[in-house]
Amino acid sequence: MEDVLPSGLLEICLVVGAPGERVRALLQGTQRRLKSLPPLDPEVLSVFVPPFISRDDLQVINAGNNLNKSKRRSFRKKKERPKIENAKSLNGEQKAPDTEDVTIPKDIDLIALPQLCFPGGLYISSESKEDHIHFLVFTDVCGNRTYGVVAQYYRSMQDGSSSSNGWGHWESAQTGKVPVCFVPFAVCVISRYPYFNALKDCLSCLLVQLRPFRDLDVEEYIKEFAAKLFLIPSPPPGPLHLVFNMKPLQIIIPSREDPDSPIIDLDLHLPLLCFKPEKVLQIMTCILTEQRIVFFSSDWALLTLVAECFMLYLHPLQWQHTFVPILSRQMLDFVMAPTSFLMGCHIDHFGEVSTEGEDLILINIDNGDITHSKMVEEELEIPDVPAQAAETFIKRVEGLQLHFDLELCHLRASTDLGELQTRRRAWQQKLNMDVQQTMLQLIVNIFREVKDHLNYEHRVFNSEEFLKTRAIGDQLFYKKVLETYMFHSFLKARLNRKMDAFAQLDLSTQSEEDRRLMIEKMASKRVSAERKASRRMVISMPNLQDIKLPEGPIRNSSLRKVETSVAVRMPSKSITTFKIPEIHFPLMFQCVHSYYTDFFNHLSKAISTLPPENSAMLARYFYLRGLVSLMQGKLLNALSDFQNLEKTDLRIFPTDLVRKIVETLPRSERLQADRKPELKRLISRVMEKQREVLKVDDHVKNFELPKTHMQLDDFVKRIQESGIVRDIDTIHRLFDALTVGQQKQIDPETFRDFYNYWKETEAEAQEVNLPPAVIEHLDKNECVYKLSCSVKTNYGVGKIALTQKRLFLLTEGGHPGYVPIAAFRDIEDVKSTAVAFLLLRIPTLRIKTLSKKEVFEANLKTECDLWYLIVKEMWAGKKMAYDHKDPQYIQQALTNVLLMDAVVGALQSSKSIYAASKLSYFDRMKNEVPMMVPKTTAETLKHKINPSAGETFPQAIDVLLYTPGHLDPSERLDNAHPKLWCALNEGKVVVFDASTWSIQQHCFKMGRSKLTCMVMVEQSQVWIGSQDSIIYIINTHSMSCNKQLNDHRSDVTDIIVEKTNGTPSEAYSSSLDGTVIAWNISTLKVNRVFQLPCQNLTSIKLHNGQLWCCTRSCILVVSTHEFRPQMKIEHHLKDVCSSFLGFQLLPERDEVWASSSRSSDLYIWNTKDLSSTPQKIHLQDCSEITCMIRVKNQLWVGSSGWLQGKSRGKIYVISAESKSVEKELVGHADVVKALCSAEDRYVLSGSGKEEGKIAIWKAG
Repeated sequence: MEDVLPSGLLEICLVVGAPGERVRALLQGTQRRLKSLPPLDPEVLSVFVPPFISRDDLQVINAGNNLNKSKRRSFRKKKERPKIENAKSLNGEQKAPDTEDVTIPKDIDLIALPQLCFPGGLYISSESKEDHIHFLVFTDVCGNRTYGVVAQYYRSMQDGSSSSNGWGHWESAQTGKVPVCFVPFAVCVISRYPYFNALKDCLSCLLVQLRPFRDLDVEEYIKEFAAKLFLIPSPPPGPLHLVFNMKPLQIIIPSREDPDSPIIDLDLHLPLLCFKPEKVLQIMTCILTEQRIVFFSSDWALLTLVAECFMLYLHPLQWQHTFVPILSRQMLDFVMAPTSFLMGCHIDHFGEVSTEGEDLILINIDNGDITHSKMVEEELEIPDVPAQAAETFIKRVEGLQLHFDLELCHLRASTDLGELQTRRRAWQQKLNMDVQQTMLQLIVNIFREVKDHLNYEHRVFNSEEFLKTRAIGDQLFYKKVLETYMFHSFLKARLNRKMDAFAQLDLSTQSEEDRRLMIEKMASKRVSAERKASRRMVISMPNLQDIKLPEGPIRNSSLRKVETSVAVRMPSKSITTFKIPEIHFPLMFQCVHSYYTDFFNHLSKAISTLPPENSAMLARYFYLRGLVSLMQGKLLNALSDFQNLEKTDLRIFPTDLVRKIVETLPRSERLQADRKPELKRLISRVMEKQREVLKVDDHVKNFELPKTHMQLDDFVKRIQESGIVRDIDTIHRLFDALTVGQQKQIDPETFRDFYNYWKETEAEAQEVNLPPAVIEHLDKNECVYKLSCSVKTNYGVGKIALTQKRLFLLTEGGHPGYVPIAAFRDIEDVKSTAVAFLLLRIPTLRIKTLSKKEVFEANLKTECDLWYLIVKEMWAGKKMAYDHKDPQYIQQALTNVLLMDAVVGALQSSKSIYAASKLSYFDRMKNEVPMMVPKTTAETLKHKINPSAGETFPQAIDVLLYTPGHLDPSERLDNAHPKLWCALNEGKVVVFDASTWSIQQHCFKMGRSKLTCMVMVEQSQVWIGSQDSIIYIINTHSMSCNKQLNDHRSDVTDIIVEKTNGTPSEAYSSSLDGTVIAWNISTLKVNRVFQLPCQNLTSIKLHNGQLWCCTRSCILVVSTHEFRPQMKIEHHLKDVCSSFLGFQLLPERDEVWASSSRSSDLYIWNTKDLSSTPQKIHLQDCSEITCMIRVKNQLWVGSSGWLQGKSRGKIYVISAESKSVEKELVGHADVVKALCSAEDRYVLSGSGKEEGKIAIWKAG
């Protein structure tokens, strides 16, 4: 079981030292003083490995449990081998060690281990020395690490005595004899987990207990000690720490913060005590650039602890090379390795290593110095960490309180060891969190802008462009870092959109300025005393006219100024401790059985006393209880507890362990599991996942210019990889432009010229330095994207500047000035003419505006034709954006004109203007197919947003959900904003901040199937139903999916919430097979299940204790408590419609409105007389109704319809009172697939995959 079951604290325990015979031989064979004796070679004297009870007992415990079949190499005790302590029988008899194989973990090297237990050598002393503890780290060939904690202690040796096990005979000083010498021994505990402090405390307690014991008692006590640690489990990730007694201390086993975080059980501030902040940054640079690094110290313990701290400082980056924080004197030749490594040596070897080693970074922990050994070719240059990130880091470090004594100054003296220990732990935990945040902020500030140069679809990183955007002084640092394995793995995680600690902090600090603005906005509002006293405040969706969105893409967002000095203070997470029951000795089957029984009962009691709202803690208790049941051989109980994790915290679900349990279930227990529906479903899901072989695309490409001719498909791929543009249609037009007058293929030289010109003009635009007098005339997000040459105009001499909103003249002279030419929305006409001057005709651009009588004229000469195309395209794009309330049109127009500019610059031929005209998309649309927006649509439509922005293709919007914002003093401010949730294809969900209409969360992934419904069940939960039969539960605070409901067997089609006195009390979900489940929202337990007599259940509604269920064949009404059928609508169904699609209830009017598939008619039944023929409303120019919602006293019906001979997405607004169509809204180029209401003030509609946009309409 050890290969899948999470290990206990202990993997193996060893006693290392010198055999008594060798010590006596050394003493008898020399008359020298003890100080002059040579060191002895340490050996493993005893090994204590699990299991610690007899094999007969194991057969009892593991009856029916086949998980214990892990393969390990055997280690048989021989005469010259160390003693292996394995087990005693129930009556205490010693098993015969010479004939029994004992398994040693396959990655534990007993040959090298003794040297590491005594890295400075094993020396006999004439006087006892203080106990000493140091730490080890072992790494196998796969990169998996194992950790060791070694306690050295001295015992007196009485000459001439020897015990049968090969140890010397040790007697304490109380015998009255003067000891001849003191010999050191080491107890080494090896664990799968880096519990440095916990295991140090355990060994410290052990050493106290060993002092009065004789040698045989010592062995027995160490074995009991090892057995106890083996029985202590490691806590699952999350807010639960485990506590157990190891007299005289209480030992705390901390958990990792989340499944992706490392375990931290050491003092993270140690390097900050040893090195100045500037030196810490230098060391971080050496690690990030993967140098060959050697730490030195006179304290063996510090070597490992400091090295481990720096490994944790990197998180979530990971060191992927050799890591040996302690080298014994016999291992010094390891520093001659040619590859990157991080090693540690005693300070005594500093001179030898610095002389013999080449190209090494030498770090002295004792004095805080950093030097290097001799260089082979040239002086090693350690680049500085980027200046802005370094400055922020130094300020934060200087603000940390690193000394515990300063914390104690104002406190009373502690008279209790436990109290002092608790106080120190609390202080250390807070400091560790501060150090973690400081180091993570450093990593984020260094690498934040890498994502701006990634192409996620093609998994390309444009390192060349990224380097160009770095400050000159920072470029050497980035050049070295970008070549490392560590950075390559970091890129993989970014391209996989991994939401790790880096991504979370990056997201939170990016929106810090938005939060400050939100605070200011809220503070400026006058709030009544009653609302001020309210703990929660509902934040409504703002009026759309108050929102101003950027109208143009940022040419290179990586050059934006990021306020890195903003430090996000993460809220301190509350930690709960669980006390593990006592383990009683002697260690026999009955004792172990009693221990597991107590453990199980303690956990069961904790589970029963916890409120269901505390799902995070319940999950941890279920996880631990599952492990305990597993160790007891109760496999079905274990599966039941692990199954509960799906409804409490899915992140810690042990998939591999559960699969292993299922594979080894005896036939009788498998049959029992199949008779329990929840276990049968669990087993089915786990085994299905195993059969799904998912090939993860993990490659990362660096962008390179093409070297061969490109057809259209290859050109599309190359342009997308370059990051210039991603939209397929735009790239097709660019291909046509670059291939004008030649074969439909592009040669590498043309592509290179185009790419270089694009990047050069991009850089030039970034370098435009506008004076403050000009900037004050521009909006906050307005940028200059193109400047003409200096030209003569009727407004004066200067350069024409183009932004996403306007044209203006940047006048020349001693003080450059701003002269407005035209806002694109005000342009009335644009012409390209020629003005006679002497014998010449000078090309001139003329722009007429609505607000000025005077026509602007500019003698642009050779640039005139290009500027003519540019201005006309921007004018047409602005008009389209205004008419359709869609700012993306102006963004697209701006992209088009920038591509025109690059095409002309790259081709440099007589056909270049004609080629550029191929990109005049909006101008051509305006001239060829003028699409007038109907007046009613224009008046009702307020805004449009695109959840597929940045994607290659638009994606259909399957479901929309609006959730109002709430403000709670304990919550983050970005959780206060209202949100719009958009379900796209293949389980994707995009979340918008509805106060700014900016994307708050890019792409959740809820499985891989189509999502069918979304509902806010309570303030902290959004439930999402899927065609894969799962209901995914989103925590709206953490914006993560940690729970899911798996009780449906078919597509989940609808979810509704029942409220009692305004509070959610029960949720109902339906599936296509006709199943309806009533859920307890707090516990997520099934209250009731009902199977309808018919299938194809598509939607449900709740009213007055009745559940209305719409199937393809009928609308059925049932009681919510008994699920007993009460009414049914199916009269004349064959005459009325083919099958029901959906319905809406209007209970105050005693009406039910229904639509049918592939129909343009609505049917209205009177609920008091369902047998009567329904009233029919025919929708003109409608081809098919797709969805509908009720908003106030209106029905909004989404459909596909016809306008001006073209198929469009249409919305019909129908009065419930008059039964007539009040409005026909045409705002989508594709079918309307989803509708939702925002506080009955706005209605949001989502379209199909041809357009993939969301329209926001004013209700009423």
